[in-house]
Amino acid sequence: MSASQTSDVPTLLVKIFGKDRPGITAGLFDTLAAYSVDVVDIEQVVTRGRIVLCALVTQPAGSGEGELRATVHSWADSLKLQAEILSGTGDNRPRGSGRSHVTVLGHPLTAESTAAIASRITATGGNIDRIFRLAKYPVTAVEFAVSGVETGPLRTELATAASHIGVDVAVVSAGLHRRAQRLVVMDVDSTLIQDEVIELFAAHAGCEAEVAEVTERAMRGELDFEQSLHARVKLLAGLDASVVDKVRSEVRLTPGARTLIRTLKQLGYQVGVVSGGFTQVTDDLQERLGLDFASANTLEIVDGRLTGRVTGEIVDRAGKARLLRRFAAEAGVPLAQTVAIGDGANDLDMLNAAGLGVAFNAKPVVREAAHTAVNVPFLDAVLYLLGITREEVEAAGLT
Repeated sequence: MSASQTSDVPTLLVKIFGKDRPGITAGLFDTLAAYSVDVVDIEQVVTRGRIVLCALVTQPAGSGEGELRATVHSWADSLKLQAEILSGTGDNRPRGSGRSHVTVLGHPLTAESTAAIASRITATGGNIDRIFRLAKYPVTAVEFAVSGVETGPLRTELATAASHIGVDVAVVSAGLHRRAQRLVVMDVDSTLIQDEVIELFAAHAGCEAEVAEVTERAMRGELDFEQSLHARVKLLAGLDASVVDKVRSEVRLTPGARTLIRTLKQLGYQVGVVSGGFTQVTDDLQERLGLDFASANTLEIVDGRLTGRVTGEIVDRAGKARLLRRFAAEAGVPLAQTVAIGDGANDLDMLNAAGLGVAFNAKPVVREAAHTAVNVPFLDAVLYLLGITREEVEAAGLT
């Protein structure tokens, strides 16, 4: 029966509450079946062992409503459940235009922060149509289905609110694209891994302080990325090439990195990395993690030693965005279906070019510019922004 066909049809909302156990849903609809009603809608939620089951059905023909009510109450009483039956007309009200998914991550998620987010949604003219939990560990993640307001204004409002409330909020438009194949591209240093690769090399060369000084000059704006890269790599000149294997062994993946990549690959996503670091490390990560794409700068090695130079095209801020577009074209994925993850200012062009840019434990300027931010130390929290639940990941044995 279509929405137009049910708009003026008398309906009954049957609500069942109580302790959950197997067979409640089957029992209710067995009871309703005796009255030849049509099912218009069903909602069921189980929280801490308590069930709320709602069935919207057409009114039975003739004078059968009174008998249906008595039978449902009798069935519920026999199972020590409560029943409520409300008369009305038609289906649920249609959802408003402008539909979005709002994902909220809290560590923990407090009642105060939830109230603040809900109030901001209301203030934009949005209506919360549905809420469900995506994860309870290691963070609490819930998703609000919102209608009545366009995604852009809602995202702007909630991004501002999130920074004050102390939660992470992602707002994406609803639609079939959320189920489509995607490309996820992430930065490496301090994103996919916990380390800064240049610092690992510098530790073996005994020039950590000098590298840190160049980095500070770059952060003060005295050097651009390419200048600082050349200046830091120059300090590695003469280092034995065997150090590459040592650095590879010292690299520490960010918690949740394997789970994120395994889950995305299981779902048919393509995954890549772009880095201002070095191919000597990213190539190894690509092989170990089964990445589809990887690009970085390359340390020049001659006669078994680092020359203090890099070869090939420099991967800088603009380069990362170019590589995102190149990977998307090679993967056959529209740019709007890409997700970029990074933490630094040199990731900003890539984050803004992607369909969804995620600032991961990023500096304030990056958090403010990205579509959304994740400020918990678990990279697999990005899965929740894509509507993938923790339970789905665990059921697939991907943790």
